[in-house]
Amino acid sequence: MPTPPETFDVTLVASRMIAPAVREMVLERSDGKPFLYEPGQWLNLLLDLPDGQLKRAYSIASEPTGSPRFEVAVTRGTGGPGSIWLHELEHGARLAAIGPYGLFTRPAADVTPSLFVATGTGITPLRSMIRASRASRSSAGARSPDGASPPLWVLFGARKEEDVLYRDELEAMVREDPRCRYVITLSQPSDAWQGRRGYVQAHLPELYRALAEHAHPAHADLYICGLQRMVQAVKELAQGELGVPRKQVHVERYD
Repeated sequence: MPTPPETFDVTLVASRMIAPAVREMVLERSDGKPFLYEPGQWLNLLLDLPDGQLKRAYSIASEPTGSPRFEVAVTRGTGGPGSIWLHELEHGARLAAIGPYGLFTRPAADVTPSLFVATGTGITPLRSMIRASRASRSSAGARSPDGASPPLWVLFGARKEEDVLYRDELEAMVREDPRCRYVITLSQPSDAWQGRRGYVQAHLPELYRALAEHAHPAHADLYICGLQRMVQAVKELAQGELGVPRKQVHVERYD
């Protein structure tokens, strides 16, 4: 029997703005116990607003380490009382959490080449998966048959360059590991933008087919997270034109 989600208090111990409207929050279990979860899972935060309590779900952006600390990323929505409250929350504040939840996961020791497709804060559960994989790659179980770490490719879509989340970290990953790749595409780029343009769907076939060459004769795994419209479009493209087996297409949406 799976362990039921736990209710526990957390303390906001640190935070930073990682985009103009996105606050990364470092939370810690107030009881000091390890927070145990799988890469890709999410939890609920209970927000005690003046007009009553709200429950809001957030994917866990950090990899499991067995520590009490973990990270989430919160987009401040226009007129959204929950996100505004979280953006204004001061360090040292406490709130309740329930979790973890979710089946959108990837084992850290998985050696299957994987393409991660995200828009906005959809990158957060994928970041957890990527960081967990890289943390375990020195073990024999996290290396592919040729002895190398598995190829991990990221396709991230945003409106503008300032909306790209965790860019420095993912670019550093590529510099450290030649089997990794990181592609950004912008739907509303400035004239100075030299990278790819358009929605992630426009670039998926090229990238997936190139990555699948590393997985021959099998298919590469595809992990997709974002708003419903993007998730559905990418899923249909993957299972239709690209012929990716259903069991290798993993999806989660946050609207």
